[in-house]
Amino acid sequence: MNAVSQPLRMDLRRATKPPGEGPGDRLLELVQLHQAALWRYLRYLGAQESEADDLTQDTFLAVTRSDYEHRSDAQAACFLRTVARRQLLTLRRRQQREATVIDLEAAEAVWIEREPELWDDQLEALRDCVTQLEGRSRQAIDRHYRDKASREAIAAELDLSPDGVKSLLRRTRAVLRECVERWRRSLP
Repeated sequence: MNAVSQPLRMDLRRATKPPGEGPGDRLLELVQLHQAALWRYLRYLGAQESEADDLTQDTFLAVTRSDYEHRSDAQAACFLRTVARRQLLTLRRRQQREATVIDLEAAEAVWIEREPELWDDQLEALRDCVTQLEGRSRQAIDRHYRDKASREAIAAELDLSPDGVKSLLRRTRAVLRECVERWRRSLP
């Protein structure tokens, strides 16, 4: 999994009524507005990429089965996060393992603190930062995150030990983190 992964896109273009006329249209608007942020939120809470895909769909299905009434986009986002968080906890219970995020309330507080519009911008900033990498750092990041290569495979290609690759990836992630932080500090 890498930081630039995207959520699975649901194809809901099969609506036959003009926009905004039926319950399906309201669901379509909800999905279009909140799907990507909800998927990233689930990943933030520790869901694997495929789990986040499934849980995002399950969350929207749960909304269709509930008596949810749309009042505002902020209220909808909060409601969807709550449903998604409960879906993740239910999944973890079924899997008989603990959620990987220890304090879900703290995670929720951090998430709310972020402006949702910034996530796409941060993703773009991260992509720009990756393009600035050179040499072994760029190769290791590309092979590990884009190609899903193991540390052993990367080590063989770069003539390093697997522990050397681990250190290189850790240092490179720190460089990328600092690059994105510089971008964030430059915002008005």
